[in-house]
Amino acid sequence: MEPPTHRRMLAIALPMTLSHVTTPLLGLVDATVIGRLGEAHLLGAVALGAVVFDFLFWSFGALRMGTAGLTAQAVGAGDRAEIDRALARALAVGVAAGLVLVALQWPIRLVAFSLSGASPAVLGALAVYFGIRIWAAPLTLANYAAFGSIVGRGRTDLGFLVQVGINLANIALTLLFVAGLGMGVAGAALGTVLAEALGLAFSLAVLGRLGSRPWRVPLAEVMRRDALVRTLAVNRDIMIRTVALLAAFAIFTGVGARSGDVTLAANAVLYNMFLMGGYFLDGFATAAETLCGQAIGARREDAFRRAVALSLGWSVGFGAALSGVFLVGGAPFVDAVSTNPEVRALARDYLVFAALTPLVGAAAFAYDGIYIGATWTAAMRDLMLLSLALFAGVLWLSSQWGNAALWGAFVVFLGVRGFGQAARYPGLVRRTFPQGVSARS
Repeated sequence: MEPPTHRRMLAIALPMTLSHVTTPLLGLVDATVIGRLGEAHLLGAVALGAVVFDFLFWSFGALRMGTAGLTAQAVGAGDRAEIDRALARALAVGVAAGLVLVALQWPIRLVAFSLSGASPAVLGALAVYFGIRIWAAPLTLANYAAFGSIVGRGRTDLGFLVQVGINLANIALTLLFVAGLGMGVAGAALGTVLAEALGLAFSLAVLGRLGSRPWRVPLAEVMRRDALVRTLAVNRDIMIRTVALLAAFAIFTGVGARSGDVTLAANAVLYNMFLMGGYFLDGFATAAETLCGQAIGARREDAFRRAVALSLGWSVGFGAALSGVFLVGGAPFVDAVSTNPEVRALARDYLVFAALTPLVGAAAFAYDGIYIGATWTAAMRDLMLLSLALFAGVLWLSSQWGNAALWGAFVVFLGVRGFGQAARYPGLVRRTFPQGVSARS
């Protein structure tokens, strides 16, 4: 296999970083277009809607991450047939799970709305957004599976084209429906549904050009017991981890919502800064998934350790640079997103917390990619549950400090994740490579 180098790390990471830059732009465009209407409750509804669907859909984000890890290991082992089998299993699970979400939309809506703690004005607008966007579920989850297969092969150049295509379509359709046709929050939701449909068609076409024919995989191969058990175990662990992560995000938004519409809107603006930093860092996490997974498949401990070192180095360096940019440019960013003077003032008060998130969370992003590529999913799951418990505990103990406590607990949550993964790493490496470094190329 090709050894991990700075050049290869960047060749994989930069296309994904560039594509991820357009992903937070979706939230930014939604927030800006709706925010320019001058109504805090509409901006709050879009922010809450994004959190609800982040939680709902990214609970199944294991389809992307698990598929990427299993595909990378199959690539490292030179097993081309298993690449298609992994994709076929993931696509089937994604479509089925998406249809279940559509069928259960009313109870999901009831629970989500009751937990949000938002005002009646926000909930009214959120109901419109939710009722439309839920229909994207099968498309979104199938897209996760297809994208994971592309990334696991190391073809992030093609992943870049797919992701940018989806995101740009979403941005264009949102601008058309909201700013052009005056459809409000309904237009923002409809734009997302149509963009996901276009994206799935594009993803399948790209996979076809790579030689994949998942629809030709025999059902018996898809359902083979040992492979299916491993696939389900990996996806189960990542799903629990992802639910815990999104629970932290939901708690963050819910506590902010209970502080009033202005606090909710201000936190929504700052949360977009965290998302932008995260999507930059996720490019290096994606590279870690690919390089670490392929090294595991090839049984190359030397290549694995090199990939880990590169991932951590680039992630921490990039996180520090992003924090500096956010500290300097945060205030103009806040003013560009919202015209409401109360929202602007409150967002500036807590700007430093949002600016620190890329640096504090850099190690957690890198280790997420490492653990996924190595399929150390049970350890990742357990560490995330511990971090969530600590987040809730810190928030409860410091609740008298209001929104500052909320942001402080969130920063602690990010830091603890990376520290815990670093502590577990040496033992997991020894278990994975019990015979020492392999020199096989």
